[in-house]
Amino acid sequence: MQARPLHQRGGAPWVRSTDTIYVRSLDGPVHVKIGTVPDCLFCGIAAGDIPARKILETDRIVAFHDINPQAPVHVLVIPRSHYADVAALAAAGDGLLTEVIEQAHQVATMTGVADGGYRVVFNTGDDGGQTVQHVHAHVLGGRAMTWPPG
Repeated sequence: MQARPLHQRGGAPWVRSTDTIYVRSLDGPVHVKIGTVPDCLFCGIAAGDIPARKILETDRIVAFHDINPQAPVHVLVIPRSHYADVAALAAAGDGLLTEVIEQAHQVATMTGVADGGYRVVFNTGDDGGQTVQHVHAHVLGGRAMTWPPG
């Protein structure tokens, strides 16, 4: 049995909590994460409550064009479930991080940048440039990327 974040929208519209608890299966090691979950822009996009130019959706993933693109192709890939950052997503250990990366590659293929090359970026924390506290992968392509970034 795999537990889901408690703040997920179910039948009730626009339900939020202030805490999220993640618990692994009862027959394995227990992992608990408690964190503050503010009213989240990306949760609203994932639920369809906030408009976005979506290009890909699965049961667990949504991809949409960034409103402030930094490259000709700039798409955000997010899990529908709320995780504050990539570390929290990795700690969940349910394969969702792998799925985000797989869908990022699918976005690169769909937008025509996979063959020429693209960048996938996770910004984590204030110093890392994360501005929305819902984990998201940036898929950037359509031009040569420079190094170092930022």
